[in-house]
Parts: sequence; structure tokens; C-alpha cells
Amino acid sequence: GYGCTTCIGNAGDLAPELNEVITRHELVCAAVLSGNRNFEARIHPNLKANFLASPPLVVAYAIAGNVMTDLMTEPLGKGKGGQPVYLGDVWPTSDEIHALMKFAMKGKAYRDNYARVASEPGKLWERIRGVNGTTYTWPKSTYIAEPPFFETFELAPPVATEPPSVKGARIMALFGDSITTDHISPAGNIAEKSPAGQWLLEHGVLKADFNSYGARRGNHDVMMRGTFANVRIKNLMLAPDANGSREEGGWTTCQLEGAAQGQKLSIFDAAMRYQAAGVPTVVFAGEEYGTGSSRDWAAKGTQLLGIKAVVARSFERIHRSNLVGMGVLPLQFKAGDSWESLGLTGEETIDVLPHPDLTPQSDAQLVITRPDGQTRQLSVTLRIDTPVEVNYYRHGGILPFVLRQLLTA
Repeated sequence: GYGCTTCIGNAGDLAPELNEVITRHELVCAAVLSGNRNFEARIHPNLKANFLASPPLVVAYAIAGNVMTDLMTEPLGKGKGGQPVYLGDVWPTSDEIHALMKFAMKGKAYRDNYARVASEPGKLWERIRGVNGTTYTWPKSTYIAEPPFFETFELAPPVATEPPSVKGARIMALFGDSITTDHISPAGNIAEKSPAGQWLLEHGVLKADFNSYGARRGNHDVMMRGTFANVRIKNLMLAPDANGSREEGGWTTCQLEGAAQGQKLSIFDAAMRYQAAGVPTVVFAGEEYGTGSSRDWAAKGTQLLGIKAVVARSFERIHRSNLVGMGVLPLQFKAGDSWESLGLTGEETIDVLPHPDLTPQSDAQLVITRPDGQTRQLSVTLRIDTPVEVNYYRHGGILPFVLRQLLTA
């Protein structure tokens, strides 16, 4: 495929028969595209291998039909008379491309079409009705909704009655290295059986009209259900199967005391149970947590799930900053430490005790209480890196901080 629609996962679904065969036989199938993203499951949930290529190579592989074809030595197929046709036979020359570009780039056609929007908007645009007033009137929609970030907003900043901390937290997930923002907040297709897919069905949206997470990023109900819902993410809290492989998808094991303890739930469903019980949660990860696109919803969704801290061996710089901006503590292991070296299983209870002044990059204490009551304490680095970020965190995040600045100016 070519263009941004493919990059964001909007190229369309595979035929149902192909999806069924891929799933039943656990096939590793590939996409070749000239977009700019090849994250796991970005192009389609059932495509595990995604290769970026130039537009002519995309066409060449489509003709060959198999990414295992060596285009330098093997033919793409057979032409007239059964003669083999190689890549060099069909590859366009620079002169051929230049001659065609003048037909593809007609600036006047674009200007004329956009100019007609005002004079001839068409029936769809004409049906849109504006509203009056100083604030936006939120329509009933599965695409946009009033976000909950200011529901408890007060003009006066919160007054701390005790040093900032996270106490009695349960572990939501144990992740490995290179968890991307696309793992945390996917932008591609919405799986029918996912929490977001089920929510859309409950609100009258047909599977064919799901669109993508990227298209529905204006609706927090969809996006928070999509957080950690990438079909390729692996929560290492879940035990491996008989052959040692790990289950993929946004799953966790609920650690609330009672009948649900140890039950496998979607991360969204578990988060709702923890929040209803007033129990904070934390996430542990390895190197390069939050690498990839600088996606704001990766931090927004984390906050809406009630996750209070992320402890990782290292962070991608923009996602670390976004976590602070949403009031989530980023904490970094010291050299040589990791959740693996600590022997964490996900059954532990976690306390996070930062420096009372939230001094940037100061030591914070991580207190781990195991199921048998044994405790271990170690130092981690508070990755609130600047005094400005300290202010953001004390205000509950950058959104209430900025709103208070505007209202008191």
C-alpha cells in the first residue's frame, strides 16, 4: 500500500477467510508498504512482519506475492510466452518518473477543489450545524467526547498534607525492553473482542465502522480501553505456556484480595476494578520504555487507568516528559537493577517514596512487599528532571497547571 492511510492502519481489513486461516494456523504474514511506520500490529493485527519500501518495490513485491522472493536474482513472474520477468525489466527510469510527475502534481487542480468548499460545500457539509455560546456543546458521538481531565478541577492547587508518595500499589504489568508508544496506545485497527471493540458494539457501531484508534482519539472511552491493548504486547506477569511462549495482548492477572485474585482480565477491566477499590497501580518495564511516536495518548491513557508510577530501566525522553505532564511518576532503576533481578512476579505490593521536595533526579525509595510479608527496599531515580516538571506534578499534571495559569493571569 502507499501513503499515510496504510501507515496509520487504515488500509482496510483482510478478507475474513484470510484472517481465519492466519489465526487458526498462527501464520507469520507480512506487509510491504511505503508509509513511515512498521510497528507490530500497526498495519493490521494479523500481520506480524511489516517492511518499509519505496513505492516501486511495494508494487514489485505485490506482483511477486511473497516477501521471501529475492528480487535481485528471482523473477517477479512470467510474461508473454512464459518468459520470466525480472525487477530490472519493469523498474522505471528517472526520465520515465519525471515525465509522469507533471500529471501527478497539478497544483491548480488542488486549488480549484479547495476553493469550491466555500461556494459548493456539498450535502454532507451543509448538514453540519454550528452552535452559539462561549463553550463547546459536546454532541453524542463515539468519535469525540468531553474528556474527564478537568472533572475535579479546582482553581486552588491541591494542598499537600503529607509528602508525595504512592502506597499499597499493585502491579498492573511487567514488560520487557522496547515497549513503544504504539504498544501502550495503538493507533491501528480496533479488534472486535477488545474492550474498545466491545464498547463500540454496545454503542451501536458495526464492526465494519470501527475505524482505528487513531481516528477515534477524540473519545477517551475508546482510547483508555485501547491503552495497553496492542495485540502484540506481552505482559510477563502471565505465565508462559508449555512451549515457553508468552500470551500476547493486553492482559493481566488481578491481584485484588478476594474471589477475583489471580483472575486473568484485560488491563482495562482490571484497572476499573482497582480504581473502584481505591487501589493504585504501577507498571514495571525494561529499556527504552515509550520509544517510537510521541503519542500523547500513551500517557493520557496510562493516567486514566489509575497507574500512578512507571518504573523502567530507561525511558524515551518525550514519553517520560508526557508521563510527568499527566501526573504519573517516572522512576528509573539504578545500573544493574531491574524487575527481573528483583524477582518480581506481579503478586507484590509496591510503595513509592520520593524525596519530600520532589527534587529533580533525586533518589526515591521503592519498597517491595512480597506475598509472604517479606520486604525489600531499594533506591531508584526520580525522573522528574526539572523544577518546571515538579510544578506540573504538584498541580496534578500540565493540563490543570496551564488552566490555573490562564484563569489567574
